[in-house]
Amino acid sequence: MTRDDAIALDQADPLAALRSQFSLPDGLIYLDGNSLGVLPRATAARVQQVVTQEWGEGLIRSWNSAGWIDMPRRLGNKIARLVGVGADELVVADSTSVNLFKVLSAALSMVGADAPGRTRIISERSNFPTDLYIAQALAARQGFELVLAEADELPGLLDARAAVLMLTHVNYRTGRMHDMAALSKAAHEAGALVIWDLAHSAGAVPVDLTRDGADFAVGCGYKYLNGGPGAPAFVWAHPGHAGRFWQPLAGWMGHAAPFEFTPGYRPAEGIARYLCGTPPVLSMAALECGVDTVLAAEPLGGMAALRAKSLALTRMFAAQVATTCPQLRLVSPQDDAQRGSQVCFAHDDIGYPVMQALIARGVIGDFRAPDVLRFGFTPLYVRFVDAWDAAEHLRQVLANGEWQRPEFNQKQAVT
Repeated sequence: MTRDDAIALDQADPLAALRSQFSLPDGLIYLDGNSLGVLPRATAARVQQVVTQEWGEGLIRSWNSAGWIDMPRRLGNKIARLVGVGADELVVADSTSVNLFKVLSAALSMVGADAPGRTRIISERSNFPTDLYIAQALAARQGFELVLAEADELPGLLDARAAVLMLTHVNYRTGRMHDMAALSKAAHEAGALVIWDLAHSAGAVPVDLTRDGADFAVGCGYKYLNGGPGAPAFVWAHPGHAGRFWQPLAGWMGHAAPFEFTPGYRPAEGIARYLCGTPPVLSMAALECGVDTVLAAEPLGGMAALRAKSLALTRMFAAQVATTCPQLRLVSPQDDAQRGSQVCFAHDDIGYPVMQALIARGVIGDFRAPDVLRFGFTPLYVRFVDAWDAAEHLRQVLANGEWQRPEFNQKQAVT
């Protein structure tokens, strides 16, 4: 693969026009959309409109006139199209951690009612830490045991002791993608429920929660959905489960009639009961612009087309780096079916300073302790020439020893 080959791929790319939806600094190669998506061009004007017109002029009337009160459901219905669920089954609310607390609590309550002998929450040892922390806290409070294993060991733990299988669909450190359908089926055959965290999946890879037998799902809005830093998250419960139990954060927006202002809690029907507090309107306005950038791919083939480009980008980058940077170790799967939309390499000693040197060159990825360099490929705006140039910059950083500069070896608060 030459640089001219990469340019030719960009010229033939049917999704190339989608890049114009984003505000990208000149000369920057951004490969960190798996951590924070790029700013959509529409976002600043939309947020300004909400601030100056809907808030500034409409004031409290905008809860009705501008539809603020319906934002969790309206945005939820847009995200639902990306993850394979029906209208009014998914809502936007709170953070991924808070939503995981809600659904895991509900799932454990269901298991406790149906099969009290099941005492284990099963998860992957390298699952994202916040998921494990939430599970650890709930397990301690409710008398369950959190059992962690390597990915290939998970099916063997699905037995009569398993209550809930809780997994992130695409592993944050390696980009390895679980087979959602197979693991959901195995969990159900063992009598367990399944929760999927779609933080690195929604907007990045095709997801069909209904087809693949999920019970609950959560996900964030600031990665591949381009909703901005700290954007609200989303939560989904299978319609057969949504109304069975209260979720533990019984806030007023999850009430069947919030504006009746009655002292007793009466949960809303379905997924609406997974709401809690007042919607963050400014953040939701920004998130809607981000979700719309992904939905803009629907006339061009939707998630299937984005996935095809993502796989082509990640294959090319992985092959280029493997050839030119043999001192790095590929930790992402080479099999397309097992790889999300990122490529990760490891080096035992110099991963962090190498990434800092790349960032100084205008190639932005990130580092995950103890040794992983992560490169995320958002096909909405990443080009093939970006992937080629990033691999070449990485080669030069290693060949020239740039990573040895003192400033690149000073750990920052966010890596």
